[in-house]
Amino acid sequence: MTIEKLSSGSYRASVMRNGKRYRITFDHKPTKREAEDALNAKMASESDHPHGTLTFSDACDKYIEMKSNVLSPNTIREYSLTKHRLSPWFIAMHIDSIDQIAINRQINELSADHSPKTVRNYHGFISAILGTFRPEMKIYTTLPQNRKIEPYMPSDDDVRRILEELRGSEYYIATILACHGLRRGELLALEPADVDPDGTVHINKALAIDSGRKKVIKSTKTTASERDIYIPAEIAAMIHAQGYVYKRKPGGITEKLNAVQDKLGIPRFSMHKLRHYFAAKMLTLTDAQTAQALGGWKTDAVMRSVYAYSIKEEQERAKRLAVERLKQSIL
Repeated sequence: MTIEKLSSGSYRASVMRNGKRYRITFDHKPTKREAEDALNAKMASESDHPHGTLTFSDACDKYIEMKSNVLSPNTIREYSLTKHRLSPWFIAMHIDSIDQIAINRQINELSADHSPKTVRNYHGFISAILGTFRPEMKIYTTLPQNRKIEPYMPSDDDVRRILEELRGSEYYIATILACHGLRRGELLALEPADVDPDGTVHINKALAIDSGRKKVIKSTKTTASERDIYIPAEIAAMIHAQGYVYKRKPGGITEKLNAVQDKLGIPRFSMHKLRHYFAAKMLTLTDAQTAQALGGWKTDAVMRSVYAYSIKEEQERAKRLAVERLKQSIL
């Protein structure tokens, strides 16, 4: 520790600890004990709050900014929304004051009205922020157990009826493409130039909505998602004839799909469930490797889980039919 007199007439005590210099200015010459006590108090204070006045909300903004050129626009937008879905008291906390008790309380509150999967996603976000600004912190949170949710599987009849209802509308081609395994972002970014006359479709980009609600063309979800698929040549001709694939608002496809489902008395399902339908059909028509390549899956885990559920539904229908036939035989 050193004590020096400044040109202003004040005195400054300073000390180096762990590569950082701490300084205190006095308007009088301090004793050695007085200077040590003041410096120790300053070091303790800064040790408690090494990030100054940074709140969790501020840390979120800084984290999103440092990831802005690395993550997809959709992910950045979701991160921005996630911050505002956390409790106000939590995001207002000083980043250095957050402990396991505060995290447990936040997760408990979120678990009251969110699914286990959503809570886990929120916890992952919180962990990423704290892992960046509090890397020394160990997090041990008990999370709600995931519930097994079986994906709804549209039947062949569901899909045929929906497509027949949409035929001639501007939603028909987009729905056909979804039945061929395209994600919504992929088909929204598709242009006639990406579709060959023979029906070869070159998937190399996707449309996303950024945090400013603007449409952004980005790369596909994974490198495996960049692929060529094949659609009927007559659908390719329709795309070239009209000069576009789909040009209404992105959410309009789901709105139209739900309206048609209601009209036809079909249970509602999202556009993405048509990828599930595609996965199940491909695994009955070709080998797993080909199906995975056509769908652009990085691994076959999702594809196989959907297929397993599809087989289970077929078995349930077969059992019900068998029991009904037995009933007709004996009653």
